[in-house]
Amino acid sequence: MKKITLFLGIALVSLFGVGVSHECFGGMVVEEVHKDQAGRASKILRYFSGNQFRTDDSETGLTVVIDFENDRMVMIDHRSKSFIETKFSQWEREVAERLKKESPAVQPKSRRIDVRKTGETTTLNGFQTEKIEIWADRELIEENWVTRDVEIKDIESVMGKVAQGFSKDFRLEMKEGREIYEKLKSYGFPILIKDCTLTHGLGGIDVLEVKKIEKKELKEDVFLPPIDYRKIIPTPPKK
Repeated sequence: MKKITLFLGIALVSLFGVGVSHECFGGMVVEEVHKDQAGRASKILRYFSGNQFRTDDSETGLTVVIDFENDRMVMIDHRSKSFIETKFSQWEREVAERLKKESPAVQPKSRRIDVRKTGETTTLNGFQTEKIEIWADRELIEENWVTRDVEIKDIESVMGKVAQGFSKDFRLEMKEGREIYEKLKSYGFPILIKDCTLTHGLGGIDVLEVKKIEKKELKEDVFLPPIDYRKIIPTPPKK
């Protein structure tokens, strides 16, 4: 599930189309609730405008802002009132290198992805939804409740930008998530995603649920760290 939710989070950037004013930016706010295997819930807020987006995690007290156009990434720690700013391209290269070092022998396994309609429908958080199952080879890996109540015509162009923005190694990590997204988008936008790979035995279910999607004008400072926060300069790693 984490592969497709990362993809969908970035894809939301131009869901409704945006315009720019001198003081505010047209955009949108998405409110999500994530539940882990133990049932612990955390609230996630995502703010989107043009090529910028921001994610707030209530559980960790962390905010991440990414500006694709200016190759900028800001990580804000509200508990310590501090932030780190870096180039997004540099961050993704470092993550890809770390993944290689931590698991150099692990190679992504290619699986056949099938998207299947079930015919089940229900109303979730005011959205009319239909249940779609995601199968990898012969294993049920995701249950998606999707809606057509949300306009997603602009997503395809955004996904092209996202794919170009990631390095080769990072794209390999996201390959399966991208395939799921491409096959699922014709059915609608996911409002509820359940990770079925965690349900073996007595295990719980990892869940992402969209509670609300709201179009709103966003001020420029939404995508900037608070002015009274301390900027931390990271120490370069020793060679």
